[in-house]
Order: sequence, then structure tokens, then C-alpha cells
Amino acid sequence: MQNPVLEAIRKRKSVRSYRPDPVPHDVVQAIIEAGNRAPARGRMREGSTDLDFQPWRFVVVQDAALKRSLVETTLPFWKNMTASMQDSHPEMYEGIMAQFDAMPEPKDMVYYAAPAIVFVIGPKGFDVSCALACENMMIAATSLGLGSCYVGFGAMVTSNAKIVEALELEEDETIYGPILLGYPSDEPNALAAIQAEKAPPLVKWI
Repeated sequence: MQNPVLEAIRKRKSVRSYRPDPVPHDVVQAIIEAGNRAPARGRMREGSTDLDFQPWRFVVVQDAALKRSLVETTLPFWKNMTASMQDSHPEMYEGIMAQFDAMPEPKDMVYYAAPAIVFVIGPKGFDVSCALACENMMIAATSLGLGSCYVGFGAMVTSNAKIVEALELEEDETIYGPILLGYPSDEPNALAAIQAEKAPPLVKWI
């Protein structure tokens, strides 16, 4: 069965190498609009009697200085995780570290120098709703010829007060994502080995 939506879902993958070309504002906006269309459970906003079915908000980071702060804040977490792979996955560890050593400064193995980083932010407890928004965005990005990647390490920035201030992160909020956006690079790299072919789904028909 073929249609454009199914094709975008099939083509979607986690892209970890990007060209430096900026993503046009209207393209990023269209991807965010797709995220905003995701289903969500309702919540009651303070001072309102109406249910709100859009618990998320979005912060787009393109500023070079803020990107450097993001990398400096999250890279130690990445290094700790990667070090744990040295014994369990030695070949992958060696390949990743070879790429890290060859990478120019500032070394960015978390956001992969993506031209746009979209933080999906929402109230705590809305994990499913905000994850659905993230998935919508990644499928939309694929349909528009862009690469995307959900990076869990990207949420580990709350120890940096300046980043928290820039994101306007409240105490009752958490970061879902962020989602990287950019045009995929054609250059091969060791991180491509992380991609795995999907096995057929396990299905029980009743």
C-alpha cells in the first residue's frame, strides 16, 4: 500500500550528520504546526474553565552562542554514556571515538551541529501527548526532505541557569525532545551504524 504519509513514515530515520545550510523559517514553522496538530489529553489551565488540548510549547534554537552552551552542558553526559560502551560494544565505541577525535572544535556529539534545535516543552506528566507532537514533527520533516533526530541527552540542560532562562523553563515543566532539524549530510560516519533495520511487527490478530 502506497501513499505519501506511509512513505514519509517508512523513510524517517534518526539523522546524525547535517549540512550547515540553514532551514528556512517557514519550513521550521510548518514542521512545528504539524507537531501542534498531534492528539493530546486535556488539562485545565490556571484561571480557565476550558480544557486545553495543546499542553506543549516550542523553542527554536538557531543562535550559535546558545548552541555552544548546549553542547558544553550536555557533552559530559554523552562522554559518560559512551565510556560505558567500551566493554559492551567495543567496535562501535572505537568508531564513535574515532569520529569524535576527528571532529573540529567545538565537538558536538549530541546535537550533531544541526542548524535548528526545537525544544518541545510541556507540563510534567504529559509525556505521551508531547511525544506524539515530537513524532508528528519528525514525520513532517521527512516529508519536506529534511533529516531529524530525537536526542534524549538534549534535555539534560537544566543544570545551566542561562539555558533554563533562555528556554523560560518553569518548575512544573519538562523538556520533551529536543528535535534536531536540518538537511542530511552525504558524508558517511560511524554513527550510521546505530541505525537498525526494523523487524516485522509482532501482531496478534483476534
